[in-house]
Amino acid sequence: MKNDLTSDMHLFVLIARLGSLSAAARAIDLTPPAATKRLAMLESRLGVRLLNRTTRNLSLTSEGETYLQHATRILADVREMEDAVSQGRALPRGLLRVNATLNFGRTSIAPLVSEFAKRYPEVEVLVEVTDRPVDLVESGFDLAVRFGELPDKRLNARRLMSNRRFLCASPAYLESHGTPRALADLASHRCIIHRQNDDAYGIWRFLHHEHSEVVKVHGMLSSNDGDIVLGWALDGHGILIRSEWDLARYLDSGRLRIVLPDFKLPSADLYAYYPERRNLPIRARAFIDFLAEHFKAALDSRGGSVQEHIKPVARSRKVRP
Repeated sequence: MKNDLTSDMHLFVLIARLGSLSAAARAIDLTPPAATKRLAMLESRLGVRLLNRTTRNLSLTSEGETYLQHATRILADVREMEDAVSQGRALPRGLLRVNATLNFGRTSIAPLVSEFAKRYPEVEVLVEVTDRPVDLVESGFDLAVRFGELPDKRLNARRLMSNRRFLCASPAYLESHGTPRALADLASHRCIIHRQNDDAYGIWRFLHHEHSEVVKVHGMLSSNDGDIVLGWALDGHGILIRSEWDLARYLDSGRLRIVLPDFKLPSADLYAYYPERRNLPIRARAFIDFLAEHFKAALDSRGGSVQEHIKPVARSRKVRP
């Protein structure tokens, strides 16, 4: 990489974001000694220390915090300038930084990036998966693909897919413990709890006939990992909240059933979030369009499948003994 001002800024922003000089070096194909030398030259040129370094961790000095704030903004402006100049290009090109949730990023976004790369070979894609949302403005990502409402008013969003959520359980669990007929019945059922971000533990919120209802549930099993809690539900350990994106194939196979379908849960729609910019990079716009195209087709095939399983379950509620 050319040793110039913007590349030094890019290196420093990566060090601050990743919390590791060696990780930042790997991200831009530098050796750790070369990255250390680059950082030392930057600090020498500025005449200040930007990082406090120990054998175990790194932390920003007050000067480092100031440099990070300005460098992040300058790099975003440079990218916007280059994108504005290159809007007339026939094909998207350049570096695209994408953030996604851990499980969904691995199972769904990564394969789509593979297909996108075949269609647009001049786009270099960096995908980072995290359990919590990142600050797109401060971290320099072009976009994030996540479920749920807009987390930051500084961002724009495009909905990629509607995604309702339902209560579900395995046939074995329902045969053994009965099917709940009302929300109050959930208090006496085993519920599997998916711990998500800062949501109140064991609090499930529903909407029924335009009225909101809150239920406190209990269960012996909980996890912050969606695949783990889904596996427990499939094994017959209790009632779980899952989205139609996850449910469709298990409803079709009969391994899960929807319960209390008349009570609506907050949706978990899928969005592409991106920083508010006058000119969205052409590569980011192409990737968002690509995702929207894919998820529309996927929803068309899955949505009807879920709907088919709602009414039959509602008619066959089993009274709890």
